[in-house]
Amino acid sequence: MSRIPQTALRGLTRSLRPSARSYATATEVPKLRTALFFPGHGVQRKGMTRSWVEAFPQTCKPFLEEMDEILGCKLSTLIEEGPILQLDKSENAQPAIMAVSIMILRVLEKHFDFKTDQVIDVTLGHSLGEYAALVAAGNLEYTFALDLVRRRGDVMGECTRKAKEESGEDFGMIALVCEPEQLDSLIAAVKEFLGHGTEGTKDDSSGVPAIQQVAIANANSKNQIVLSGSFQRIRNLLVHIREFGGHDPRAVELKSRSAFHSPIMMPAYEFMKKALTPENVTFPGRFPCISNVTARPFASKEDLIQNFARQAVDTILWWDSIKYLDRNAGTLRWLGVGPGKVGRNLVSKEVGRSSAKGGGVWSITEPDEIEEALRGLEATEMEDTKK
Repeated sequence: MSRIPQTALRGLTRSLRPSARSYATATEVPKLRTALFFPGHGVQRKGMTRSWVEAFPQTCKPFLEEMDEILGCKLSTLIEEGPILQLDKSENAQPAIMAVSIMILRVLEKHFDFKTDQVIDVTLGHSLGEYAALVAAGNLEYTFALDLVRRRGDVMGECTRKAKEESGEDFGMIALVCEPEQLDSLIAAVKEFLGHGTEGTKDDSSGVPAIQQVAIANANSKNQIVLSGSFQRIRNLLVHIREFGGHDPRAVELKSRSAFHSPIMMPAYEFMKKALTPENVTFPGRFPCISNVTARPFASKEDLIQNFARQAVDTILWWDSIKYLDRNAGTLRWLGVGPGKVGRNLVSKEVGRSSAKGGGVWSITEPDEIEEALRGLEATEMEDTKK
């Protein structure tokens, strides 16, 4: 694979602009021109490291060996060889996705003179991707974050096994897709049938055991939400919505056998509250990171600890995060790093592939996508600086 000459990347190694590194205040929103985003659970696939190891063995082989050492198991072999049923388990898929995302970023930094500190103004990650986003932003050390992901994955896997054992039901996540103008009324209908009057009531306050509840796990885009919980109860809910709620959304079962961001994950929330101690968190980081549950930059170390832990049971406000950056923070350029195209597709739904002169959306999931993405970033930043 050809390499981009360093002279071609001059726009990507600009001097830091103080305004791009400041944090939001109550009266002022900083201009965060370039965002780096990471994917969440479900993008894992067997062999997803192969092309990277072949193209950059001197970086990727040691990185994967270190990953195995941190985790105390041969996760690299499972990623390469499968079986996919084992890789799909939360305790394996989540550290695998997070590690591969950071590995790709390391390749950019070491082989393409990509200076993350100088190119990127803000990070964000879709659900699980928030771990990689916090590592890239300098709030968490990679080693700590990877171990934390694995241990939280173990807890989440146990949550699902216990819920299935106690209820005899299967658990997972189903995306509902509708026309954009119908989304608000669809959400209202879902909440009405669930007995959820407001956001944040995903606990036992309704009188229904948490194990039987369904939650809105993700608000992903202008026409998609994700329900999490018992498949049986989700399907019953869909029957009610279609018969009595006036909606007929397209339902798509996601590649997950766990009910993430739902009440059954309360033990994972409790685990995170204990594991995230102030000494393990750096704040401020190198640049802001957007919280999944507030759709705003983490405001303090305490805010980061609280809201990062809440992520296990709260709704992921991905669409709100994209809207905040696009409409309030002036973000023009979006670079996705990690396996799969889901993140790029969700971002593109809101901002388009080229939202304005000096802007665009790119993703790097394979080595042959690097040049186009970095050239696009360079060209659009030069356009932006001419405004």
